[in-house]
Amino acid sequence: MRLILGDQLNSQHFWYQKVDEGVTYVMMEIRAETDYTTHHIQKILGFFAAMRQFSNELKGKKHNVIYFKLNDKNNLQSFEENISVLIVKEKFTHFEYQLPDEYRVNKQLIDFCKTLKIESNAFDSEHFFSKRNELGEFFTGKKTFLMESFYRAMRKKHNILMNGDQPLTGQWNYDKDNRKKLPANHTFTSPLVFDNDVTGINDMLNQTDIKTIGTVDAKRFIWPINRKQSLELLNFFVEECLPLFGTYEDAMTPNDWSLYHSRLSFSLNIKLLSPKEVIERAVSEWQRRPESIAINQLEGFVRQILGWREYMRGIYWLKMPEFAKMNFFNHTQKLPKWYWTGDTKMKCLSNSIKQSLNYAYAHHIQRLMVTGNFALLAGVHPDEVDAWYLGIYIDAIEWVEITNTRGMSQFADGGIIGTKPYVSSATYIDKMSHYCNTCYYKKDIKTGDKACPFNSLYWNFYDKHEKILSKNPRIGMMYKVWQRMAPKAKADLLEQADFYLNNINTL
Repeated sequence: MRLILGDQLNSQHFWYQKVDEGVTYVMMEIRAETDYTTHHIQKILGFFAAMRQFSNELKGKKHNVIYFKLNDKNNLQSFEENISVLIVKEKFTHFEYQLPDEYRVNKQLIDFCKTLKIESNAFDSEHFFSKRNELGEFFTGKKTFLMESFYRAMRKKHNILMNGDQPLTGQWNYDKDNRKKLPANHTFTSPLVFDNDVTGINDMLNQTDIKTIGTVDAKRFIWPINRKQSLELLNFFVEECLPLFGTYEDAMTPNDWSLYHSRLSFSLNIKLLSPKEVIERAVSEWQRRPESIAINQLEGFVRQILGWREYMRGIYWLKMPEFAKMNFFNHTQKLPKWYWTGDTKMKCLSNSIKQSLNYAYAHHIQRLMVTGNFALLAGVHPDEVDAWYLGIYIDAIEWVEITNTRGMSQFADGGIIGTKPYVSSATYIDKMSHYCNTCYYKKDIKTGDKACPFNSLYWNFYDKHEKILSKNPRIGMMYKVWQRMAPKAKADLLEQADFYLNNINTL
C-alpha cells in the first residue's frame, strides 16, 4: 500500500512510471485534515477536487487506487485508522509513503509506522530543489540565516541564470527595481481563471458540520485542479504577466485582485507543477523575448521560488516544532473580528481581507504589509495570526505559511527569518497602493478622529518594544526620530494608539 497525501499530486514521481499489480495507492478525504483549522471553502474544494482528478488519472493509467471520499460510510476519518483496516482487509505486506511537508503529519506517520507489524518505508517527494536538512547544513556554525546567501548557493548548485560561478547578467538581485507603484488608471489583462464545476463536492461539504470561511461559486471554481490547467496558468503567466511581474510585484490596488502575479502557488504546493519546470519555463520565455522581458522581471520571480520558497522550507525543518511556539514580543491580543468579514473602515485592510474571502488569495505584500503589519502593530498573539493565514489562503500549507507568518510577518521568531520587524505607518501603504485616497481615515493625520490607525500604532509599537529593538541596527534610526519628538507629540500618539487598541473591533 502506498499512501498519497493531498499535497503530493506529482504525476512525475517514480512511483507512477510503471504499473505494478502488486501496488495499491490510497488517497483520503478525512476530517482530521479539514478540521485542524478553519479553512476557506475554496481551499477544501480545491484540495478535494484536485485529489479526485489525480485519483482518476491514476486509475485511467491502470494503477490500483482506493479512494476514500469524505462521506463514505467506511471512512474512519484518520490516516491511521483507515490504513489499519485496509492492511488487514487487503492483506498488505508493505506500507509506503512520501515524506510529508508538514511536521504534524510527518510525526503522525513516523509514530504510526512504529506500531505496524508489516514493513514500512518513506520516499522523497521528488519536488523541491533542496533536501529537508540542506539549509541547516549550509548554515552550520552561523548565527544568522541570510536568505540571499542560500539563494545564491541554490543558483550555483542548480546552474540557474549562471555563467560559471557568476550570475549570468553580472548582478545577483534586482529587488531594488521591483518596488514600483502602479500608475493611475492602469489597465490589466484579465486574469486566467477556470470554470471547474465542483458542486458535487460543495454539496457534500454542506451536508457536514465542517466550519469554513469565505465564499465560492461552486459552478465556476476558478483555481486549477489538474496538471493540464496548471500548465495553462503557467503559460499564461510567462506570456502575459512576466513582462511586468517584477516591476509591480509589490504594488497594491483595489482595482484588480491578481495583477501580474503568477497565482501558481496552489499548483506548486500540491505538486501539480514542479518548481524546476516553472523556473525553466520562465527562463525560456525570457530567452525567447529578451526585448519584452527585462531581467529584473525574471530574477524577481526566480528568487521567489528558488530562493524564498526553498529557504522557508529549510527554516521550517530546521526549527520545528519549537518554531510554532515562538512569541518574541509576548503578544496576547485576539484578532479583530473584522478579519473574518473585512468590515472595517480602513480601506487597505477591508480590500485585502474581502479579496481573501472572495478568492482565497492575496499577494505577498497584502499579506505582509497590510494584514500582517496591522496584526503585529496591534499585538495579536502569533497563534491567532497563524490560524487565520493557514485557513484563509488556498496555498497555505504549514511549512510555507508558518515561516512567513510567525517569522517574516510577526517577527515572533526574534529575527531568525527577518532582520527587523516588518511594520510601517500609512506612508509605505500609500507609497505602494491606491487604497489611501478613498479611505475613511486620512493617511497624513497622526492623531484625531480620522487619523490613520497605522500611524499611531506604528509609534506605539516602537515605544512599547524599545528595550528589545533599539539596538537593532536596521531600525535604530526610527528610535532617533522618536526620541527627538516633543513630549506632547509622543504622548498624543500613544494616547491615540491606546484609544484605537481599546476600540479595535470598531475601526
